Amino acid sequence: MKTKYNYTLLALFVMGALAGCKKDFLNTQLDTAPTPETVLSTRTSLTGFANAFYAPMSSAISFTSLDNSFFDAATDDAQQTLSYAQGVIPFNQGTLSEANPSVEVNKYYSFYEGIRAANFFLDYSKGWKAMITKNRDTVTDVTNYTRDKLFISSYRGEAHIAKAFYYSELLKRYGGVPIINKTLQQSGDDTNVAKSSYDDVVNFIVSEIDNYKDSIALNWKTNGYSDQDGRFSKGSALAIKARVLLYAASPLHNPTNDQAKWARAAAAARDVMTTTGLGYSLHTAGYGNYFQGNNALASSETILAIRRAGGNDLERANYPISTSGGSSGVTPSHNLVAEYELKGSADPTDIYKNRDPRLAETIVTNGSTWNGRTIDQSVGGSDDMTKVNTSRTGYYIKKFLAPNLDLVNNATAQHQWIAFRYAEILLNYAEAMNEAFGPDNLAPDPASVMTARQAINMVRARAGVAMPAVVAADKSAMRLAIRHERRIELAFEDHRYWDLLRWNDASTLLNQPIRGVKVTKNPNGTFNYSVVDVATRVFRTPMYYLPFPRAEVVRSNGSLVQNPGY
Repeated sequence: MKTKYNYTLLALFVMGALAGCKKDFLNTQLDTAPTPETVLSTRTSLTGFANAFYAPMSSAISFTSLDNSFFDAATDDAQQTLSYAQGVIPFNQGTLSEANPSVEVNKYYSFYEGIRAANFFLDYSKGWKAMITKNRDTVTDVTNYTRDKLFISSYRGEAHIAKAFYYSELLKRYGGVPIINKTLQQSGDDTNVAKSSYDDVVNFIVSEIDNYKDSIALNWKTNGYSDQDGRFSKGSALAIKARVLLYAASPLHNPTNDQAKWARAAAAARDVMTTTGLGYSLHTAGYGNYFQGNNALASSETILAIRRAGGNDLERANYPISTSGGSSGVTPSHNLVAEYELKGSADPTDIYKNRDPRLAETIVTNGSTWNGRTIDQSVGGSDDMTKVNTSRTGYYIKKFLAPNLDLVNNATAQHQWIAFRYAEILLNYAEAMNEAFGPDNLAPDPASVMTARQAINMVRARAGVAMPAVVAADKSAMRLAIRHERRIELAFEDHRYWDLLRWNDASTLLNQPIRGVKVTKNPNGTFNYSVVDVATRVFRTPMYYLPFPRAEVVRSNGSLVQNPGY
């Protein structure tokens, strides 16, 4: 049965949240009896519809995207502690299928809702110039009129960038997907749309960005309208393009290792770095500080942050169980912790001492101080690992979590999800430059601004980190160094799973056990650690792409072909 929307209901639906029926999304038709004129054609309605295509971002892209916590539990970087968290199981046990698609199926519909809302806004706002002058004296109200002209003009460009963003998220999950480039509302519209090829979706995304990047704000934070910050800007549009082209150049999607694809990805990242007026740079107040509260919103490192209301769900889900109100949640693996390099000499009495400073800013280790107490996971200690629901790995997450939050009295804090930041761009650039030109060569055309080595070392030299420069001698060694740096710098920012897929490394690394440490305490108060296997993992080759929702495949009458292996 087809679900119908009418325009009046859609107006109400926009003003609240995108809560429309998620089932049968691609086959949904708007009721054609009412017309757009039945929706109040005012400046308010324009703004409402312009906000609608942002709604799916906050629910589908965040640190609560899998079992209300970090997606990293699906990777070799973490283990979900909570037994009732079921969304991660298909990823961990290799049981992902049409019938068992995990919570990702909801994102499929959410992304297409965002695309549909963008298409609708573009249709609805075609006469926007007349709409913003209706019942208005443009002379006496010139300030607001000028503002509205700027905003609505930019919003129309943002709708195209929103489509590019949502297709980029669909692309990395499913490969080729159906491209819906109009509002499906007429009775004769073909709602059974075949999926386009991977390369065709890439080209569509790039064309949307190239065609509309100059019609949106350069940078909302610096153009005098900071209240609009958080909407797409030229910087975030270019960042989407840079990530998409990096993925398209990667081994999973570039099996012949076409060097031109790597060069194109490097050029796209360079555009984010060099476009006049963007002015991005690395955060200078410390690595851990960047992820706390609202700090990222004012930082020059942030390209796009998805704003969220204050709360404490993140702390309730991931504070240690021994902290009042905590549930342990997603706990980092020793697989990840072992990757943090020594910055000085090893200390036989403390295996975590003299490590890359990002370890202490990202992960709570045994013996460290967190929330006003020392973590002791030995038998009889405050965080005794034999207690129910304590960390199975011997670690807890610190990154993004507010410290010392009083959950007993329901204290709250701000948490902002960073969708794109400058450090990622530098690492995207380093990877693409290394693959196309090697670690120390510049691109001839378009002229590059730095080498791959210089870009990765800029990240490692950031304030509060100051790790030694990479000494990799050739392209292969630099490739490993860049992949390592992404794992450390971008930990728990929803990159690891997709990186392993695009590098064709998932079949190896996601079939290895998750490791943790068993902690014992010596009479002198020091600790001993033994590495233990915590959980087995299974990854099947078909899982390089997610399965399309079975309902969509069935309803398509053969036009939407299921991904291989499902």
